Amino acid sequence: MNVYDFDNTIYDGESVIDFFLFYCKKDKSLLRYIPAVFFALLKYKAGKVTIEQALSRYGKAVGEYYKNNAQINEDMKVFWDEHMHKIKPFYKEIQSDDDLIISGSPEFSLEIICKRLGIKKYIGSIIEKDGSIPRLCIREAKVKAFFEEYPDTEIENFYTDSINDTPLIEISKNAYLVKGNKITKIK
Repeated sequence: MNVYDFDNTIYDGESVIDFFLFYCKKDKSLLRYIPAVFFALLKYKAGKVTIEQALSRYGKAVGEYYKNNAQINEDMKVFWDEHMHKIKPFYKEIQSDDDLIISGSPEFSLEIICKRLGIKKYIGSIIEKDGSIPRLCIREAKVKAFFEEYPDTEIENFYTDSINDTPLIEISKNAYLVKGNKITKIK
């Protein structure tokens, strides 16, 4: 099985950040969170925030916003209408029927984009309708989620943009680092 991280791997950018900025145009009250969102992203990229810290600091606010926004799933479709062009061209060249996307992005977002790309399997963060976040799919949580869904499956090739995915790199037969459109074998 080929497994791909999503953001900055096959998507050119951070889709969650892009969606947040997209939503800031719709809901100006979100503008006040821009510094905190970018600071949190920098901490995550530097490997300086744990899953527990992220959930305790941001989980409640994200969950509440999701719970109280009945329009968010429809807005996500409009977002993908406007951002499909950010899927990197290399992915279509190597796409296989058994590809799996595993990402920190929420599954309600992955569901839409994966369907449009013809990808049948994806694992992401889960935000329930009540606003709870039972799974934040980052770092070692990706490995746990992978084995829960595919207990007897080997990852033949894993593609990522970040050492934050070291737990998945370690369990993969081959691993590739994606920077822009350049792919480098790292394992």
